[in-house]
Amino acid sequence: MLKLAFCITELNIGGAERAMCELAVRLDKTCFSVTVYSLQAPPDCQSKSCVPILEAAEIPVRFLNMRGLLSFPTGFLRLRKLLKEQQPSIFLSYLFHANVLGRLAARSVGIKHIFSGIRVAEKKETWHLFFDRWTNQWVEKNICVSRSVAEFTETVGRLAKEKMMVIPNGIDVIPISKTPEEKSNRVIFVGRLTYQKGLDWFLETTPNWLEQLSEWECWIVGDGEERNRLMNILNSKCYDAVRNRIKFSGWRSDILEILVTSKILVLPSRWEGMPNIVLQAMSVGLPVVATEVEGISELLGENAAAQTCRFGDRKAMAERILTLAADSDLAEQLGNRNREQVQKFFSMDTVVRRYTELFIQ
Repeated sequence: MLKLAFCITELNIGGAERAMCELAVRLDKTCFSVTVYSLQAPPDCQSKSCVPILEAAEIPVRFLNMRGLLSFPTGFLRLRKLLKEQQPSIFLSYLFHANVLGRLAARSVGIKHIFSGIRVAEKKETWHLFFDRWTNQWVEKNICVSRSVAEFTETVGRLAKEKMMVIPNGIDVIPISKTPEEKSNRVIFVGRLTYQKGLDWFLETTPNWLEQLSEWECWIVGDGEERNRLMNILNSKCYDAVRNRIKFSGWRSDILEILVTSKILVLPSRWEGMPNIVLQAMSVGLPVVATEVEGISELLGENAAAQTCRFGDRKAMAERILTLAADSDLAEQLGNRNREQVQKFFSMDTVVRRYTELFIQ
């Protein structure tokens, strides 16, 4: 049986965390023994994290209790000690901080096969790219979540092309019990309230389309450091008739149910990797209005043109939403095509198979 070490920055629920968790619990337990390492301490709210899912699958979770860059040396020593005890054959890390610290610790204990998950095109903290290049000499393969992330990593990050491979996110397509007549007139965003997600400019578009959709609402589902700034934008840019139909709902555990009962998903991001929320929305047959960022065209395929716009193009964003809201047949058609796209190219079984092949090669 192969021992695997998975390392990630934290275990609060997010796209990368969910993807790692899904892979860990679905790998064949007769072939693989997985231990998960989190750089940070246990999440404050366990129910809003991946911890219960891992524990239910009897996957050991070890926390390094790191708090910022000053704890990097202590975190390195803790991870090194735990890896020496586990003695894994394969080390797989997710996200920048876990990639850098994990590579150093895994190399120091002689782990032969070191893989790194590159989940996003890093366009904000560009100093990350230097440390990524420096520690990448010990990586066997960089597993990029989309072709566009791989291209960014090669051209901007300057990592070796021969070390890169693409394994996209995956999801299960489940039966849908709701009919179109049971859906609410709702445009929905789901994700962390961060600068990356572009909600600042998106909120400024809302008067351009909500005013014409008097029976519609816009829900912002999620939480994060941008919440107060976004509320200020809402209060300053939107008059009462529009503002009162924009709901900040905070973190929710019933994302699938909210998606199933909504009509349009929006994702106005500045950059991405391969957004899981778009994959989730597609799997339940929702049309999408998203910016032309990393992973989106790969997810939407031939239907991307009707569901995307340039970042910051307020007019195009409003027009896409108004078109889908006014034409229910088009919205349903695009939603069905999105669902078929997921079934054909992004099943979770395919993702697990590809990682399995990588691990046992």
